[in-house]
Amino acid sequence: MLIIPAVDLKDGRCVRLRQGRMEDETVFSDDPVEVAGRWIREGARRLHIVDLNGAFAGTPVNADVIHEIARRYPDVTLQVGGGIRSEETIQAYLDAGVRYVILGTKAVNMPHFVGDVCAEFPGHIIVGLDAKEGRVATDGWSKLSGHDVIDLVRRYQDDGVEAIIYTDIGRDGMMGGVNIEDTRKLASAISIPVIASGGIATLDDIRNLCGIADVGVLGAITGRALYEGTLDLRAAQRLADELDRSGSGAAA
Repeated sequence: MLIIPAVDLKDGRCVRLRQGRMEDETVFSDDPVEVAGRWIREGARRLHIVDLNGAFAGTPVNADVIHEIARRYPDVTLQVGGGIRSEETIQAYLDAGVRYVILGTKAVNMPHFVGDVCAEFPGHIIVGLDAKEGRVATDGWSKLSGHDVIDLVRRYQDDGVEAIIYTDIGRDGMMGGVNIEDTRKLASAISIPVIASGGIATLDDIRNLCGIADVGVLGAITGRALYEGTLDLRAAQRLADELDRSGSGAAA
């Protein structure tokens, strides 16, 4: 089980939103590159980087910052989302050293695009699905679609997607605990590995997620809890590793 720190970018700064609302932000740093370095120094094996401006604009806005993080820390796996809606954008990020690109809105609105880019960039595509009450949201969470999460994910089963990032919008940034039930339900229904996101705040959340690792949950993205100090990254990854070795979790 990987504990994956989130580095969310807005206007060139590192921020966290509450429930995806752009107007409800907390600025944690004016230097996202240094923030990335901090988590790497504390043992992060992978970083989750989101261009929030890009998610709303439909095209990358903070790409220069992301490229610099990739250049500065070439040995750490980066997964990047926000405004990735073309093959050209995917290629540019991969060329910069990003390992995985995350498709969100485009994957929902044009499911065939997922299959196309998985074939063109095998091993590099993750789909991020952000849901509220079981329905998928798009365009930086500003629009709620009519798609059921599980029904939509099943369309990607044979495309070669590396993982599904499942975010419960209602819990994101609220530190109220992870949605274990829906995460387990999704992971059990598909063959694609799931990365959980939204509400992860304490070691108990990590322990609970490790308890469902055997159904295909391979990681946990956490942001505000790390920045506000309710979760220690080293302790969280150590716990996940210990539970993995004891057979209580899946290998990362």
